[in-house]
Amino acid sequence: MKTKVSLLTSVLHHRLHSKSLNFVGSLPHFYPLSHPQIPFTDSPKQQDDQLAVCVHDSRAQVLDQFSCIPISTIHTESSSKHETDKQDDDDIWLIMKDEARSDVDQEPILSDYYSRSILSHHTMESALSHHLSTKLGSSSLPSRTLHDLFMDVLTGDQDIVGAVKDDLKAVKERDPACLSYVHCFLHFKGFLGCQAHRVAHKLWSQNRKILAVLIQNRVSEVLALDIHPGAKIGSGILFDHATGVVVGETAVIGDNVSILHNVTLGGTGKSCGDRHPKIGDGVLIGAGTCVLGNVRIGEGAKIGAGSVVLKDLPARTTAVGNPAKLIGGKDNPVKLDKIPSHTMDHTSHIEFYDYVI
Repeated sequence: MKTKVSLLTSVLHHRLHSKSLNFVGSLPHFYPLSHPQIPFTDSPKQQDDQLAVCVHDSRAQVLDQFSCIPISTIHTESSSKHETDKQDDDDIWLIMKDEARSDVDQEPILSDYYSRSILSHHTMESALSHHLSTKLGSSSLPSRTLHDLFMDVLTGDQDIVGAVKDDLKAVKERDPACLSYVHCFLHFKGFLGCQAHRVAHKLWSQNRKILAVLIQNRVSEVLALDIHPGAKIGSGILFDHATGVVVGETAVIGDNVSILHNVTLGGTGKSCGDRHPKIGDGVLIGAGTCVLGNVRIGEGAKIGAGSVVLKDLPARTTAVGNPAKLIGGKDNPVKLDKIPSHTMDHTSHIEFYDYVI
C-alpha cells in the first residue's frame, strides 16, 4: 500500500511539475530575447536545472525592463518638450540647407548666391548676420561692420534666435505665397525687417541707442518699413508684404500676430510717455489699418482692412470701419471661435451690404 501511494505521489508531482514549467515557459517575457527557448525534458532533475537557468535569465530581463532610477531624474515633461523644441529648431536650419541645395539643382546660376547666403554657413546666426549686413550695408556703412554687430547680438541672445525660427514657421504656415523656409529667409522683407528690428531693440535696451536708430534708418530706407527700436515685438510674427508698416516707440506686439502692409501703430500727438498701441497675442490686422494711441487690442481680435481704431478692442472680437465699430455691436459683439492670425481669415463675421463698390 505504501509503495502504491509513493508511486502515485511521484506521478502526480511529475505531471504538476511539467504543467507548471510549461506554463512558465509560455510567458512571453520569460526568456531573454537573445536566449533561445529551452525545451523541457522529462527528467525531473534536468527540468529543475533548466527552470533555475530560465528564472535567473528572466529575472535579469525583468530588471532590465524596469529601471530603478527615479522618474524625475529620467525625463520630466518640461525637459522633454524642451528637447523636442530644440530638435525642431535644429531641423529648420537643416531643412533650409536642403531647400537651398534643391534650388541650386533647379537653377545652377544661383549656386554662388546660395553658397554665400546659406550653404557656406554652419549656423543660422551666421547666415542671418551675413544676409542682413549685405542688405543693409552701404558705402559709408560697410557690411563687414554690420555683420560683426549682428553676429555679436545673435550669438549672445538665444531668445532672439528662437524668435527668428518661430517667425520662419509663422510665415511658412500662414502665407500661401511662401515656397519654403529658405525662400522666406532670403526674400521676404517683412521677415528680414523684423529680424533687423530684434537686433536694434537689443541694442536699444543696452542703451546703445545711436546704433539702434542707425539700423532702424537703414531698414526704413532699404525695406520700406519703419519700426522704432524701442517697440517690443513677440515671436511667431508675420509682417505680410510689410511695405509701409510703421510701429511707434512704446508699441507692444504680442506673440503669433499677423500684420499686413500699410499698417500704422502710432500715437495721437506729440505727447511723450506710453503713447502707442498694445497688441495682444493672436491678433490679425488688415491692410491699411491705423491703430492710434495707447489702446489695447485684446487677444485673438481681428481688425478689418482700412479701419481706424481709437479705442480698446475686446478679445476675440472684430472691428471694421472708420472709425472702427464692433461687429455685432458694443453690447453683444460677435466672438471669434478661432485665432484669426492663424487662419488669416479677413472676411468671416463681417456683414456685407447690398451694394459693393
